[in-house]
Amino acid sequence: MQKIKNIAVIAHVDHGKTTLVDKLLQQSGTFAAHQEVQERAMDSNSIEKERGITILSKNTAITYGDHKINIIDTPGHADFGGEVERVLKMVDGVLLLVDAQEGVMPQTKFVLKKAIELGLIPVVVINKIDKEAAEPDRVMDEVFDLLVALDANEQQLEFPVLYAAARNGYAKWNMEDENKDMTPLFEAILEHVPYPTGSAEEFTQAQVFTLDNDNFVGRIGIARIFNGKVRKGDEFALVKASGEKSKGRISKLIGFKGLERIDITEAEAGDIVAIAGFSDIDVGDSICDSSNPVPLDPMHVEEPTLSVIFSVNDGPLAGTEGKHVTSNKIRERLAKEMETNIAMRMEPMGDASFKVSGRGELQIGILAENMRREGFEFLLARPEVVIKEENGIKMEPFEHLVVDVPEEFQGVAIEKLGKRKAEMTSLAPMPDGTVRLEFEIPARGLIGFRNEFLTDTKGEGIMNHSYLEYRSYSGTVESRTPGALVSMDDGEAVAFSIFNLQARGVMFIKPQDKVYNGMVIGESSRPGDLEVNPLKGKQLTNMRTSGADEAIKLIPPRPVTLESAMEWIEDDELVEVTPESIRIRKKYLDPAMRKRLQRDKKNEK
Repeated sequence: MQKIKNIAVIAHVDHGKTTLVDKLLQQSGTFAAHQEVQERAMDSNSIEKERGITILSKNTAITYGDHKINIIDTPGHADFGGEVERVLKMVDGVLLLVDAQEGVMPQTKFVLKKAIELGLIPVVVINKIDKEAAEPDRVMDEVFDLLVALDANEQQLEFPVLYAAARNGYAKWNMEDENKDMTPLFEAILEHVPYPTGSAEEFTQAQVFTLDNDNFVGRIGIARIFNGKVRKGDEFALVKASGEKSKGRISKLIGFKGLERIDITEAEAGDIVAIAGFSDIDVGDSICDSSNPVPLDPMHVEEPTLSVIFSVNDGPLAGTEGKHVTSNKIRERLAKEMETNIAMRMEPMGDASFKVSGRGELQIGILAENMRREGFEFLLARPEVVIKEENGIKMEPFEHLVVDVPEEFQGVAIEKLGKRKAEMTSLAPMPDGTVRLEFEIPARGLIGFRNEFLTDTKGEGIMNHSYLEYRSYSGTVESRTPGALVSMDDGEAVAFSIFNLQARGVMFIKPQDKVYNGMVIGESSRPGDLEVNPLKGKQLTNMRTSGADEAIKLIPPRPVTLESAMEWIEDDELVEVTPESIRIRKKYLDPAMRKRLQRDKKNEK
């Protein structure tokens, strides 16, 4: 019988999970001496590499002595909480990483709460102790207080603590110990993480927690075997969450070693393997013995809190830059995403548009970014929170927000958040001279706040938030004040015209960019929209004047990214997303139609 330990690495975003997994892979002897391993090897897709964040949970396995340790690296961002929730059911212990300077953050609370509810014992790693402003003792107290607040049992409160600098490749039991290698962490995993329960002699039970796709073998389910054995070529029953049963044969069984996947013939209780051969395999499905199918409990993942409407691009430039522009293509792509991402939902809305709900702007933004890179072209509406009704009371999601700002900016941060219906719950000075403010705020109040916040704090503020709960609706929330500069003509923008418009606000376009009637080309410096003409050239005459050849000085335009555009737009605007550009436009391109709607809105009030 193989000795197996299953652990998940959980932490707030940027506290060093993927780097820690790197070092464990390198120091366990899993890689051969000649193998080249890149930094943050677990972040495999291009967006993860560019942004330095983990988006999808991924698993690897290392051998240490006579043990096999299955490690799952999880995302730290609140928007990908669904990935973390389902992974925790598959492991017997967690490595909780906490930054020695930042301490406990919103996502630390979220992931730890889930782990405590499942009865897992955390191995706490206080990481980045090499930082100048590190305070490991304070952070250690914060973790203990958090566990007490989360109603941890006595066994969970006896958690082991290690001090590490994952980037430098060492961990130690006490701060005074010398900085050697990761051996203490390996020892802690072997000593404190329990062995998997379950027996290889029982009837087979396995549950799928992640999906993968292979062009040759089709859909692959990555599953944990809770009981029994799984052999290649054997027939098993697949039980869906709805209770529906089907039979299938395992055509391929894949084990993990380091970053490689190896074909194996059998695996037994406690192991994590990839299984192919079931065409309709899904996250949460159970693979059971065909003679005695006893399914495991289906997975429960918290509901989405934010929705965005995707629709077909119907602007004047539609189809000029993208390959996939029809509603059928967009529907197929969104349906494919929903299969693997259980924290998201999609519903067709008629008129070639689809409502996609998820945990946050980043999660939906990453989906849109992936689609754009695949050659899709579509429109996005302003994100809206998912409102529920309970006993006749309107309910909306609230978030726990933590803001770190330099002292001189705390007043402006509190004032702006107050207008967005935030309630401050704590204020504490931090060792690096900043102030940490904690708020409870309606999720609506956070839409479009990040850009404003960065401007107000001169780029020095840091904000993090995670979902709290549904509470009763808190009335209207203040949103964007400046209006938009809207183009009144189709064509290519001209430098002379942009130069003259710079006094009216901040431009989003540069000379020779394509514009059209109804496209937003800048942010006005005043409230209310302003229609402008970016195509107007200089009037030429045959008379020489003294100021004729004055140089035109253009201020660089504000770059429009997918996330910043989604945050900036109002209800009457859309983001046009194509593989080559991101534009902002009015929902109704016809100016007469816009005026009529505005008039109707005023009359209603």
